[in-house]
Amino acid sequence: MSFTIAIIGRPNVGKSTLFNRLVGQKLALVDDEPGVTRDRREGQAQLYDLEFTIIDTAGLDEGAKGSLTARMQEQTEIAIELADALMFVIDARQGLTPNDRTFADFARRANKPVVLVANKAEGRHGEIGAMESYALGLGDPVQISAEHGEGLVDLRDALSALMPEPVEEDEEEEIEGVEDWTDEEIAQRPIRVAIVGRPNAGKSTLINHLLGEERLLTSPEAGTTRDSIAVEIVWKGRQFRVFDTAGLRRRSRIEEKLEKLSVADALRAVRFAEVVVMMMDSQNKFEEQDLRIADLIEREGRAIVLAANKWDLMERKGSLVSALRTDVDHWLPQVKGAPVVAVSGLMGEGIDRLMTAIQEAYAVWNKRVPTAALNRWFEEAVQASPPPAVSGRRLKLNYITQNKARPPSFVLFCSRADAVPQSYLRYLTNSMREAFDLPGTPIRITLREKANPFAHKRKRPS
Repeated sequence: MSFTIAIIGRPNVGKSTLFNRLVGQKLALVDDEPGVTRDRREGQAQLYDLEFTIIDTAGLDEGAKGSLTARMQEQTEIAIELADALMFVIDARQGLTPNDRTFADFARRANKPVVLVANKAEGRHGEIGAMESYALGLGDPVQISAEHGEGLVDLRDALSALMPEPVEEDEEEEIEGVEDWTDEEIAQRPIRVAIVGRPNAGKSTLINHLLGEERLLTSPEAGTTRDSIAVEIVWKGRQFRVFDTAGLRRRSRIEEKLEKLSVADALRAVRFAEVVVMMMDSQNKFEEQDLRIADLIEREGRAIVLAANKWDLMERKGSLVSALRTDVDHWLPQVKGAPVVAVSGLMGEGIDRLMTAIQEAYAVWNKRVPTAALNRWFEEAVQASPPPAVSGRRLKLNYITQNKARPPSFVLFCSRADAVPQSYLRYLTNSMREAFDLPGTPIRITLREKANPFAHKRKRPS
C-alpha cells in the first residue's frame, strides 16, 4: 500500500506548486489568485529515492455551511482522513497569519504526523518568516522554495523519518511497452475518458453519480470546476479513468487568465483521452459552442459520445429520444452515426446506456479493417461513383490500405493527390462508415502519389 501525504494550508501558500514539483508534471493549475484549487487531486510523487502518493487540496478557509468554500473544506477534510501524514505549508515571506494558527490547531487535531513546510523561504524575508513558524508548535520548519526547487533534500529527510521502511520484493514485474501487449491485455487497460461541455452542463454531477460519492464539487454557479481531475471508476468489471474538465466557453468570452488556464487544461485532457463524452444541456442542445466542441474532438481524432444531460427535466421523452439521433446526423455530419444518449447525472437515468456507448465507441476507434475486404469495398465504391475529371484529366485511384487505428486511418494511393476534391473524400468516408460499421469515429484518409517508375527516363533535349 502506497504511503499517502496530503498537502494542506491556507490559500495561496504554494501547495499546488509543490504538488507539481513532487509529481514532476504541471498537473495542478497555479496562479497568483487565491483559491485556484477546489477539488482534491492525487498524483504519484517521487522525491529522490522516496515514492509516495500525494494529495493536493483546496486552501483551508472558513465559510458558511453549505457554501462552496465550506464544501471545499469538506474535500480537504476527506483528504486528511485518507492520508498517512500531512504537509502543513505556510508562506514564509508573508509570515504567520491568524489563519495559519487556526489551521495548525486543525492539523494537530487530525492526529496524523505533520511536517511543517515553510515555502517561499528564499532570501532574508523568507528566512525571518520561517523562524516565526516555530510558534505553531509543529516542530522544526523545513525551508523550501517549491517554485525554484530549493530545500528539497531537507524535505526528503523530514518525510523519510515518517515513512515505513520499504519492503524488499524478490521479483519485480515491469510493464512492457504497449507494442508487446496482447489484445487481451490491451482490452483490460483502463479506458481514458474525458467529460467535456459548456459550463454548468452537469459534468461533475455525472461523475459523482458514477463514483457513488460527492468526490467532485458541484454548484448551480457555472465555472465551479477549474482543474481537470482524474478519477478511477470500475463499471461492471471494466476499468475507466475519467477526467472531469472545466466548462468550455466561446473564446471571445474568456477574459480572465485563470479561465484561460482552465480551458487549456481541459483541452489537454481531450488530447490525452481515448473517448470524449460531450455533454449538452437537454433544454439547450446543439448550440454553436456545442458544435465547436464536437468539431474540436473530431479534429483531435478522439472517439466521441454525445450525452444529452438533465433529461429528467424534459417532457414527452419518448418522442424526443428518436429526434436526438436525427439531430446529431444533421448538426454533426463529420461524425455521422456518433452514439447519443439521454442521461440525468443527478437522477442516474441512462448511465448504463452511456457506459455501454463509451465501450462501443472505444471498440470502433480501435478497429482494423482487413486489407482484402478494404480493397474490395474500394473497387465497388470507385465503380459506383468514379472521381471527377480535373482540368480534363482523369484521376486514377490505385488502392487503399489501413496504416493505423486509434482512430482508423487509411492511405489512398493515387496519381494526382493534390487534385482529389474534398467532396470525393467525404463520399469515400461515408461509404466506408456504412460498409465497415464505423459510426461516429473520426476517419482519416491520407492521399499519397504512387511512384512513377518512368520518372527517371525523361526525354533528352534535342
